[in-house]
Amino acid sequence: MLVPTIIMAFLTLVLIYIGYRKGDGEYILGLKAGFNLMIEVLPLLFFSFLVAGLIQVVIPETVISKWIGEDAGIKGILLAVLAGFLIPGGPYLVLPILAGLLYQGLSIGSAMAFYTAKFLCGFSRLPIEIAILGWKFILVRIVITSFFPILAGIMTNILFGRFFK
Repeated sequence: MLVPTIIMAFLTLVLIYIGYRKGDGEYILGLKAGFNLMIEVLPLLFFSFLVAGLIQVVIPETVISKWIGEDAGIKGILLAVLAGFLIPGGPYLVLPILAGLLYQGLSIGSAMAFYTAKFLCGFSRLPIEIAILGWKFILVRIVITSFFPILAGIMTNILFGRFFK
């Protein structure tokens, strides 16, 4: 995590410098906007990291292994896809939880199936999609994209499973 932090700090300083050189104090507005976003997102990050940590101590590794770990096979992939479809929230909520599950023994195939299902097919955005694009288009999207998380999970287990044991 140190390298990404250094990169983001460097990028921040570069953007502040560019904003300062442009004049008119616009970089101050950008810093305020970033700070306000941080205040808005920080509680969600806080609780999602707590959930990720609690998963590691509350849910036994044997349960993870049985249901969505290496031992679960295709059943684990299908359960992970279902969870990915249904879990609400964006990456700030989902990624810490996924990291906690990986730490507890979630198979790499199930992790990829969950991740792909969440960000390719997640149902939490259905109301806005239907309102803007119409139910016919969204029905086609669901039918077409629903196969990819399953395939991603199976392919990940086959191609990379041995590297994550």
